[in-house]
Amino acid sequence: MRYESCWGRHSCHMGVAQALKALAAISEEKRNRKIDEKIAELAEYFLKHRFYMKSHDPEKVAKPGWLRLGFPLMYQTDVLELLEIFAELRIKDPRLQDAIEIVSLKRNKEGLWKMQNSLNDRMLVPIEEKGKPSKWLTLKALKILKFYAEL
Repeated sequence: MRYESCWGRHSCHMGVAQALKALAAISEEKRNRKIDEKIAELAEYFLKHRFYMKSHDPEKVAKPGWLRLGFPLMYQTDVLELLEIFAELRIKDPRLQDAIEIVSLKRNKEGLWKMQNSLNDRMLVPIEEKGKPSKWLTLKALKILKFYAEL
């Protein structure tokens, strides 16, 4: 019962995210039809859930942490990283608009994105500072917004 939300009738969001991330890392030349089909299936899962919404109640957030941007994420993910994976796969779909808007609205007056999530307490060397503007998040967000500008 404890794991039903993750191991119930469908896959766990994190499991799907990690599988998509791994398959997207395979170069196009090395992918076969089966890999492309699995990528499309995993991408559709996230499009259907708008990246972070619950399966059984699409008006409720399933993964609130995915709305807090961070770098590096290691074993976690967020809407920015998922958008980056979709952009690398050249997936453009109107259902991405919600996630794009979330990222866009996190831009501050100076045009930067703040580190909202950090694993610095679990790393040997801290990477940027939570609550401060992040050069890594800003770079990623600008690339994503440029790619999806015409969506």
